[in-house]
Amino acid sequence: MSAILWPVVGRITAALDAANGEGEHERAMRLIKVVEEAGEASAAYIGMTGQNPRKGITHTAADVAGELCDVIIAAAVALHAFSAAPPAALTAKLDAAARRLNAPAQTSRTESE
Repeated sequence: MSAILWPVVGRITAALDAANGEGEHERAMRLIKVVEEAGEASAAYIGMTGQNPRKGITHTAADVAGELCDVIIAAAVALHAFSAAPPAALTAKLDAAARRLNAPAQTSRTESE
């Protein structure tokens, strides 16, 4: 994890709090911003693959990567609105994901069990 992520996200969050407040509407807007950024990443991928014949190829893999970075930043900012300790919340989630990678595969139960 980038060492600069949480200090910068803290500054972004503080600036947004100062400009927009911290009410429920702002909390919702920060969550919606994540969705907006994900849409931009999707649009960049469509542009990278030339999926829209009218437009052709309009984006690169670097453009998609940049948009995905925006998704990560927006999600980290939004996490501040839903957790008192965003870095710890993300670390716990990453730890859980890592444990699942090391867990043995679960088999499904048969109807006879």
